[in-house]
Amino acid sequence: MRSKRPLLPVGILLLPAVALACGGGDTDSGEAEEAAPVATMEAATIDPAADAADGNMLLNPNEASGETLGAVAGMTEGAVVALMDARPFANMVDVHAVLVGAIGEEAALAAYEWLWLPLSLNDASTEEILLIPGVGDRMAHEFEEYRPYVDMDQFRREIGKYVDEEEVARLERYVRLN
Repeated sequence: MRSKRPLLPVGILLLPAVALACGGGDTDSGEAEEAAPVATMEAATIDPAADAADGNMLLNPNEASGETLGAVAGMTEGAVVALMDARPFANMVDVHAVLVGAIGEEAALAAYEWLWLPLSLNDASTEEILLIPGVGDRMAHEFEEYRPYVDMDQFRREIGKYVDEEEVARLERYVRLN
């Protein structure tokens, strides 16, 4: 019978590699359990451009289940709990404050590719509009300049003066009319 002792050092050497492969090496706080991401959706399962083309909406932080929220890339268990505990959200500024506190500014902004509380085109603040991925000061100004919007065709027409049709469709996923 062979002794199992020679395998022990190999197993110990493999632990860091397994931990890194499972996402355990990306922590800033040193608390691996709190900072480790919940199982995330792979890029192939979340395609914002394809979702926009299909008319699919983003995950609504007021309605999505904890499991679904946890599937968003970069979302931690702590962020999911924080979002669920703070519901209902009145606007994206409130969502942003909770996410920044849980996962930081960069990760929160990245999550908005999949997670979003639709903004009212006619009422959203500049601060909210600027949270839309890819929207800067100039585009936020264009969103506001054409208010009040009477329908989504007006939004498409006016914003389409500045960006192509694909980008208009992507931006449309973040907004609604009252």
